[in-house]
Amino acid sequence: MPMLQQGSTQLLCLTASSGVPLFTRGASKQLPFSVIGSLNGVHMFGAGQGALLSSCETEGGGKVVWRVFQDSVMLIAVSGGGHSGAGSSSSSKVEEVRLQRLLENVWSCMVLVLGQDELTGAKNVERLKRDLRSCFALIDQLLEERQEGILGNLTHCADSLLPPNPTLLQEAVDGFAQAAESEFGCLVVHGRIAAATEKWWRLAPQEVVLISALMRSLSASGSASCDYPVFLPKGSPTVAHRLLRFQLLPGADVCVLCGPTPSLHEAESGPVGRFWTPLVETLRGCLAIGERCLPASVSLRPDMLAVLLINRDTRRSVSFLRASANPQPSDPPSPSKARCWELLKLFYIFCTTRYFTQEETVSVSPEERPQRGYNEDFVLGFPHQPLQCYLVTEECKSFGLQTPQHQLFLLIPLSVPTFALRTLATQTLSHIVTATGF
Repeated sequence: MPMLQQGSTQLLCLTASSGVPLFTRGASKQLPFSVIGSLNGVHMFGAGQGALLSSCETEGGGKVVWRVFQDSVMLIAVSGGGHSGAGSSSSSKVEEVRLQRLLENVWSCMVLVLGQDELTGAKNVERLKRDLRSCFALIDQLLEERQEGILGNLTHCADSLLPPNPTLLQEAVDGFAQAAESEFGCLVVHGRIAAATEKWWRLAPQEVVLISALMRSLSASGSASCDYPVFLPKGSPTVAHRLLRFQLLPGADVCVLCGPTPSLHEAESGPVGRFWTPLVETLRGCLAIGERCLPASVSLRPDMLAVLLINRDTRRSVSFLRASANPQPSDPPSPSKARCWELLKLFYIFCTTRYFTQEETVSVSPEERPQRGYNEDFVLGFPHQPLQCYLVTEECKSFGLQTPQHQLFLLIPLSVPTFALRTLATQTLSHIVTATGF
């Protein structure tokens, strides 16, 4: 019997030393306490024997992944399977990558909200349980992946929107941040970064992704502005900064990371109006782009289903779906919108665990090394670095392309001939980069 329903994921958080449960999130039907205790016990038994238990597969096709952070908190992800299709070793590996990235993000989210000292030096477990509730909205967003097209949780690249007037918005963000006594400013449109200061892009990629997720969470709460303390998981895990966030228009928010000054009221009554009121129409034009994430000046061929483009230098990404134009009655049915996003994620994991390099600015921990061995053994079978790959399934065709500066992942209808995939990919990359400079 599977522990969870197929396709569901449950997250367990316990103290690493004593195994006291701190919280559970995820699947509606929670695991019994006895099962949680067993999952913790088997990990502790392995550690006592000098063995590191990082993951296992259940008889029902589910997956369990363990990870201990700072010798203080243990996170366990339990998946009911179904995210990657059949229970092959390949799909099992894809699910393991997904869950490992989830645990990494959840820990960083906890540090972002509470700070590392609060998590590693807690002496009162009941108080820690109460404090952790402030992380739940962000953790649930990571678990549920509520907003389709937001892939940064997986890629650790900042989900971006390329506006039609980037220079105007860039100047406004730079000026606004400076007026708010900060070097770290960012404009978020439809949950994606439309413009940011140079120092913002120097933050660790995971920090940029998690602050964007926090911005989406704060925006969804309905508040017009807020003053929120945050810790940077990589850059400042023990000293808090202030995140000042302001809603400019529904769907458009600006934020800065700053010190004790200015106050929320001072920033709202001064720099916000001065820099953003003249740009209301520009912001509306940016909002009008919607989920396409590209200005109308970028012309793309209609024969594709989904696009993920990553800039490897800046760790930014653009992703969007395109409806198949005028499908013929004889054409196989295209996957649904939700399924296209799922297939795009799976193809990204497929490529980056087998063929393409996955630039990570974070150091690889000892817990991750066993998982990376599989990838390294596979890549060692090639005398060169693969630059292109494709996959043909019953649902669609996929093509991946890697250059020194970009990675491009495409989902393409089955009706497109396989020999045309490379041309379609190179043309798509060229059109986007030439028109936007991305």
